[in-house]
Amino acid sequence: MSDITAGDRPAIEPPDAEQPKSAPDDRATAGPLDESEANAVRPYVDLGGVKILPRPDLHLRLEVEEGSKRVVAVGLDYAGSTLQVQPFAAPRTSGLWHEIRKQIVDQIHKQGGTTKEAVGVFGPEILAEIPVAAGQPGGNRLARFVGVDGPRWFLRGVIAGEGVTNRDAAAQIEDLFRSIVVVRGTTPMPPRDLIPLHMPATGQQGGVPE
Repeated sequence: MSDITAGDRPAIEPPDAEQPKSAPDDRATAGPLDESEANAVRPYVDLGGVKILPRPDLHLRLEVEEGSKRVVAVGLDYAGSTLQVQPFAAPRTSGLWHEIRKQIVDQIHKQGGTTKEAVGVFGPEILAEIPVAAGQPGGNRLARFVGVDGPRWFLRGVIAGEGVTNRDAAAQIEDLFRSIVVVRGTTPMPPRDLIPLHMPATGQQGGVPE
């Protein structure tokens, strides 16, 4: 997995001034939701920092760091697309997405890829063409990087597959991203630290982690 799509902390310097939050106007009702905003009786799959609502044909996998065996991202396969999500701690009043987008663009360009900024349903996003790793089949791969600033958290998503180029598939994967619940918790954490993720409890629905 490229460092662009998975990592435990976006490696950027704190901005000189507070950045505004970047999120849809209806985020608090349409998602992605904070745990305090979610319906407590819905059958979510609890993965620690995020909760996922099961749906037909949704396959869940956890991305694990080889050395530490720590879960660093959640992968969701759905409607011909893949969605990788990571929740990060964030300041209460300011956002992270405007600064993190700059980091992502810089890293992709260093890898020889290209980027284009666009505005989607979540606000600013990045459309990227990224060279595949040496030894893997294919030339470049296409990806969309989306982000939403919530209350004391930031949720980053990386979309690949049909959800990059097909409008109907994009709508389905965007709806999936909207349905995610972020669990920030009360433990003090530095901004940009990955909110801990873990395996789901035995017997929960939503797919078996690979």
